[in-house]
Amino acid sequence: MSALSFSSAVKNELCRVETDRSSSLFELAAAARISGLIKVVNANEINLRLVTENAAFARRIFSQIKDLYGINAEISIRRSPKLKKNIVYIIVLTSSKGLMRILEDINIKVSEKVEYIPYARCMRKKEYRKAYLRGAFLASGSMSDPEKTYHLEITCHNMALATEVSDLMDSFKLHSKVTKRKGNYVVYLKEGENIVDFLNIIGAHSALLELENIRILKEMRNNVNRIVNCETANLQKTVDASVRQVENINYIKEHLGFDKLPENLREIAKMRLAYSDATLKELGEMLNPPLGKSGVNHRLRKLDKIAESLRNMKGEL
Repeated sequence: MSALSFSSAVKNELCRVETDRSSSLFELAAAARISGLIKVVNANEINLRLVTENAAFARRIFSQIKDLYGINAEISIRRSPKLKKNIVYIIVLTSSKGLMRILEDINIKVSEKVEYIPYARCMRKKEYRKAYLRGAFLASGSMSDPEKTYHLEITCHNMALATEVSDLMDSFKLHSKVTKRKGNYVVYLKEGENIVDFLNIIGAHSALLELENIRILKEMRNNVNRIVNCETANLQKTVDASVRQVENINYIKEHLGFDKLPENLREIAKMRLAYSDATLKELGEMLNPPLGKSGVNHRLRKLDKIAESLRNMKGEL
């Protein structure tokens, strides 16, 4: 699943979450504050524009404005200037359409400039904080494809709003971070567990379950890979040791002869040459009487030292 399709699936699910009037207002507030573009045309004319590529979110915002304020916002559909294939939905509210009342309710003050008055004090109730975060994600949030990496972010157009979103996330112990990117401020989560918790908080329960399934499968794959890599590394060490031992034993046989070796070393030397692929444990079990791994390893190390001494004597090292 691509990053866009996963984000879209989350947003489509969130747009089916039922809310009361208060929660709807906090969703609308988040959308207007975080991604709304306010233009002051003159002292008597101000407009607010919301742009989204998600049709379900456009319908939800339009409905919320109508239900809360009895206003029919202007809505238009265009092709995205960046990606010609994508359709964008533009919702516009003007002063003549009752915009000033909405701005007052969501703590946006407009005079010569636009001022975003802190809104967090209005969200003492947990449900209101959840609604605001849901609106924030719907308006300007995105998620990476969890098959590849865990990353969720919400883009804000100023630091004060980003801090507000980050503080709300952290009120749920989500450990968010804020970074600046291309003139915007991005609040993000990178831990899979925190992203799961965030989806639960904003009401995206189906997406949460899908993400949990992906996390479990990834963890299983990673564990299997770790085990295989570990076993492969151990096998390689065993093979390398066996090759070295066989080379050393053949060197001793050629330059010293087995007759010069003590009985216990002669026995293990012949056994290793006969069974070059056997493990130390298997070699020990074939001896009479049987010998443990450490005992076999001790004897083979003695043979390594004898071969090393012979090479030193011949000046081959």
